[in-house]
Amino acid sequence: MQVWHGLDEVGAEFGPSVVTIGNFDGVHRGHQEVLAHAKTRAAELGGLPVVALTFDPHPMRVLRPDHAPLMLSEPGQRAELLGRHGADAVLILPFDKDVASWSPEEFIERVLVGTLHAKAIVVGENFRFGHKAAGHVDTLVAAGTTYGFQVEGLSLAGDAQPWSSTYVRQRLAEGDVEAAAEALGRPLRVTGVVIEGDKRGRELGYPTANIPADPIAAVPLDGVYAGWLTVLTPAEGAPAYEEPMPAAISVGSNPTFDGVDRRVESYVLDRDDLELYGARVAIDFVARLRGSQIRFETIDDLLVQMKADVDGARGILTQN
Repeated sequence: MQVWHGLDEVGAEFGPSVVTIGNFDGVHRGHQEVLAHAKTRAAELGGLPVVALTFDPHPMRVLRPDHAPLMLSEPGQRAELLGRHGADAVLILPFDKDVASWSPEEFIERVLVGTLHAKAIVVGENFRFGHKAAGHVDTLVAAGTTYGFQVEGLSLAGDAQPWSSTYVRQRLAEGDVEAAAEALGRPLRVTGVVIEGDKRGRELGYPTANIPADPIAAVPLDGVYAGWLTVLTPAEGAPAYEEPMPAAISVGSNPTFDGVDRRVESYVLDRDDLELYGARVAIDFVARLRGSQIRFETIDDLLVQMKADVDGARGILTQN
């Protein structure tokens, strides 16, 4: 799959194509339906490539940063997911105030026609674009009669309610990672580089891989979860651990030891031999074991709860 990080990276020889456009944050099941439909349309048009056009950063982070949503996927993960679900190429368009100033007509001419040579465009029915979000599906339909492309606006409805990135964020804010996974079509994934922590977990017999909670990422509500740890990039000189490993995961600031910084701590079940400092890892959240972190009065009380958490995670992940 080809990934472009700007219009100038798309070769002049590229095209024609079928284009689908959106923030695609999380690439949830609604997005997947749009991609599948674009793939079908591309086949009907003679096997054209499908291009997924997305933006980085999220437009709200430029236009109204105080209202910008927490992100469900970083650009690299988003591109990988878009490819997994049907995109032949991904254009990550850098979003800044200049791009925000483009009128809908300028966006169509510069991006859809001039760069991607679109023959069909597939978007969600509520898609908006251009300066002050003045463009919508009808704008594209009107332009299609001039430039010769087809347009389809699709509903993103699920069985009970619309699939949306907002819905997923709401479920994560409540700690309901299972409902979030249902809408995403997979567990939520949080990534980061493992840092050295206080090493108290190792002293207690439960060494953890700690990654800081990214302030712009959608991390589940504080609590303890069952999930999987996957090493994406090993630390220099460390072994490559290729398989996902079952883990008990704590999200929060470790109140028992007066912690302040929010982080994601993962204990890989029954492993104390892993070399993870400096490794880039992914944490996939499967189920919530218990709610907000508790301040324990004694270390013995903490150890009893940690064993219960580990046993709970083992039970869930053995079946998962």
